[in-house]
Amino acid sequence: MKIAILSSIAWRTPPLKYGPWEQVASNIAEGLIEKGLEVTLFATGNSITKGKLSSVIETPYAEDSSVDPKVAECLHISNLMEQADCFDIIHNNFDFLPLTYSNLIKTPMVTTIHGFSSPKIIPVYKKYNHTTHYVSISDSDQHPELDYIATVHNGINIEEFAFNSEPDDYLLFFGRIHPDKGTYEAIEIAKKAKRKLIISGLIQDRKYFDQNVKPYINNDDIIYVGNSGPKDRQRILSKAFALLHPIHFAEPFGLSVVEAMACGTPVIAFNLGSMSELILQNKTGFLVSNIAEALDAVTNVESINRHYCYARASSLFSRQKMIEGYLTVYEKILRII
Repeated sequence: MKIAILSSIAWRTPPLKYGPWEQVASNIAEGLIEKGLEVTLFATGNSITKGKLSSVIETPYAEDSSVDPKVAECLHISNLMEQADCFDIIHNNFDFLPLTYSNLIKTPMVTTIHGFSSPKIIPVYKKYNHTTHYVSISDSDQHPELDYIATVHNGINIEEFAFNSEPDDYLLFFGRIHPDKGTYEAIEIAKKAKRKLIISGLIQDRKYFDQNVKPYINNDDIIYVGNSGPKDRQRILSKAFALLHPIHFAEPFGLSVVEAMACGTPVIAFNLGSMSELILQNKTGFLVSNIAEALDAVTNVESINRHYCYARASSLFSRQKMIEGYLTVYEKILRII
């Protein structure tokens, strides 16, 4: 089976730091290659893969201001579509724009929907609902007006995350610094719990950071360590007492949640979106509704078995588990046609 994996070109695949779509696309590509399948990754030229790499843009547009995003995306997507006949399956991890090619090519396309950035993009998905195949990354993120061939939870390379049975005493916020992610609420929880908080993440909303986060950073009990790369990510996740995930939106998945659990670190999350699919209440963390409940959860973190967190993450959210799901999807599509 010859498979084309279409990644985003906002960041490198896999990303140097932030880049969840690119990370998942990389995990899919490398997992399929481990299964002995012939994979071509369509990504930026500085991307890394054990398969074949095809690119027309050398550096990600989020890292290189000289690159026009729309021009780069146009050239990137068309590069794959003009080679569509060379593949048995095209796996789109690039959102809605590649769908507009689906009626113009013969190769079947499966699109992993990594969340909906806006209701305004739904009409595109609806138009191609019956000519392509959609996969959701959580049951909670399925749109009622779309048909799905499967839900396949995102999978991580468990070997990249070290289990730690003896954590430090700090709480951790790991993710985009944006109102949706609840960085300020994480600070409030840590302050009231009288615990150190380490904040790591891409500053996506500068005004929010300057007004709601920066005033509390003191390099004592509230510490911002920047946008961490893979090595630092593994270290701070594994040593954390707990991960705080006080989100204010319906999170489609939440890679940091399963990455934390893969280190044995419990998660305290506001119960929105996919959180109830990822976190087993009172077993791998706590699903809460507000800051008061989060504070209660902090006091009960030591009741969580960190070995069980690791075991469950390894079983349900590994790269191998995800690849099994996608291979089932590919085989079903090829039988249909």
